[in-house]
Amino acid sequence: MAEHYDLLIRGGTVVLPWGEAATNLGVRAGRIVSLAAGQGATAATVLDARGLMVLPGLIDAHVHLREPGNEAVETIATGTKAAALGGLTAVFDMPNTRPAIVDAATLAWKRAFITGRAFVDMGLYVGGMKANIPDLAALEQEPGVCAIKIFAGSSTGDLLVEDDASLERVMRSGYRRIAYHSEDEYRLQERAPLYKVGDPHSSHAEWRDVECAFLGTRRLMALARKTGRRAHILHVSTAEELAYMRDYRDIATIEVLVNHLTQVAPDVYDTLKGFGVMNPPIRDRRHYDAAWAAVADGTVDVIGSDHAPHAAELKMKPWPQCPAGLTGVQTLVPVMLDHVNAGRLSLGRLVDLMCAGPARVYGIVGKGRIAAGYDADFTLVDMKAQRTITNDWIVSPCGWTPFDGMRITGWPMATVVRGEIVMREDTLLGEPRGALVRFGDTLRAAADAA
Repeated sequence: MAEHYDLLIRGGTVVLPWGEAATNLGVRAGRIVSLAAGQGATAATVLDARGLMVLPGLIDAHVHLREPGNEAVETIATGTKAAALGGLTAVFDMPNTRPAIVDAATLAWKRAFITGRAFVDMGLYVGGMKANIPDLAALEQEPGVCAIKIFAGSSTGDLLVEDDASLERVMRSGYRRIAYHSEDEYRLQERAPLYKVGDPHSSHAEWRDVECAFLGTRRLMALARKTGRRAHILHVSTAEELAYMRDYRDIATIEVLVNHLTQVAPDVYDTLKGFGVMNPPIRDRRHYDAAWAAVADGTVDVIGSDHAPHAAELKMKPWPQCPAGLTGVQTLVPVMLDHVNAGRLSLGRLVDLMCAGPARVYGIVGKGRIAAGYDADFTLVDMKAQRTITNDWIVSPCGWTPFDGMRITGWPMATVVRGEIVMREDTLLGEPRGALVRFGDTLRAAADAA
């Protein structure tokens, strides 16, 4: 009797953990059930993947969807639409909204809010601050929580934990890996008076210099070693940090952003002005080369976008009045596919950085690889397709991208989330069905409590 599936992906080249294979994939009830569906197999839905590469569902583990509080530039609905159009099957959303996600009540609200709004699956960060340190051990075990996020520098309001004593208290509260924005707040404040409104946009990289980032990371690594608490350093941007952290592989993991692998100072500031300003800054060629070397030798664990939209009129203000942050969730996959075609990394390494890497760092359950029993998340890409990224393609309300006009080779052609096709050939399909990502530590805690 012929096999029958809910979804059959037929005729593609599938990127499996052990290599590429021309095979057919069978899906039932949102899970992968066959990596070798027969030619006679039938399905309620058949997805023709001839000429395409079938990747595990790609994940952007670092986005700011701005809801609640700044819906004029992004919402969960528009941000996850952008993710689906860009070939992503899951995103992890940061907590620095208004109000911030820092306690059980705001977290419960956000968990409920994504239902019926998200087009892809979501993980949620909880923000750490000095006032909620006693609660972090419990908050990190809540369903859907990917990590505690600590701003050790570069934050506003209460989401700032800058001193060693408080950082140590954070590290001694709970046991899951903590995600850090690593810049030294004291150095930032000390150097701020050296600059004035109207200085060149390239001053951003001078103010938030290499030592600002490197000092922050050195402090965090010393405390992580002292407490034994695992750390994930977000958006590492300097050659110094990348070299230094090779001695902390037992306790620390590393994220590098697509911008630090694609754009170079001072050109980015000359060309884009405020639309090239982000934290940590885009740096010069030496750091760009170091980032690619770290991708090549395995030092980097995760690549993300740090999608952080702002209104275009604010980005056009003089420096430093223009806010820091760039859009990126919709363009992350196309830009990285272009890097693959340029020979800067292999497609398998890209899958490692955007599937297996996030799964390993955050303890994701059932995602990150194509294997029987895993969620049926897939990103189908045409490695030969050529497109040009333009502002009018961007669905985020802010309506701009720092990659406007970039010619791309390699494009996402379909996005499948738990067996449902949510994007096909640049068109969104169906209603939003995104759900919370599951994490192993939180499942273990729930089992222990039961």
